[in-house]
Amino acid sequence: MILTTTLSAAAAAAIINIWLIVRCGQVRVSAKIVHGDGGNPLLARRMRAHANFIENTPLVLILIGAIELAGKGGNWLPYVAAVYLLARVAHPIGMDREGGNPFRAGAIIVTALTLIGLAVVAVLVSLGKL
Repeated sequence: MILTTTLSAAAAAAIINIWLIVRCGQVRVSAKIVHGDGGNPLLARRMRAHANFIENTPLVLILIGAIELAGKGGNWLPYVAAVYLLARVAHPIGMDREGGNPFRAGAIIVTALTLIGLAVVAVLVSLGKL
């Protein structure tokens, strides 16, 4: 069985991860910071946005893969993956701004709802309810 949604989402996540690395690297080069954030608030926010991506995305991909492997993904799963990944692009854009903003807030909400929703589906699949 080819896990089309999982493979596509993982590929997109890899590209987003590279983009996040480049964003941190740009600040590092321009500010001549080799290690840590060097006290640079923009670099600290970009590093945190990258870390947030790395903290959440593996769990989402595991849940997507498990649901798809169980044959319960249906047509809705690619949309969930796409919305999640769009939110993961919005989050670092929001993190570049000081203070709260709709990009960051929306991404946080989408991330939480995605994790909760996929976890519920995974439990229901494991119990044979779906």
